Amino acid sequence: MAKSKVRKKAVYTPPQKSKAPEVSPRWLAPTMITLWLLGLAWIATFYVTASTGTDVPVMTDLGNWNLGIGFASIILGVILSTRWR
Repeated sequence: MAKSKVRKKAVYTPPQKSKAPEVSPRWLAPTMITLWLLGLAWIATFYVTASTGTDVPVMTDLGNWNLGIGFASIILGVILSTRWR
């Protein structure tokens, strides 16, 4: 019986990496942490002043929008954290 011909496959070589790894800008991490802490401090200050009855001029005028401001700051920090390399 005749032997079948064996085909030789080319050896796989992965493509060369041409780009250097991306590096985060220097301002990204401090800005991200500052936004988290600022949002947390804003919400905490709102709750403390609301529970004690203390009137803070800007916070009193905003009412429950203070929660939106605090959470928006925290969310912006989370969005920046997705860009951190």
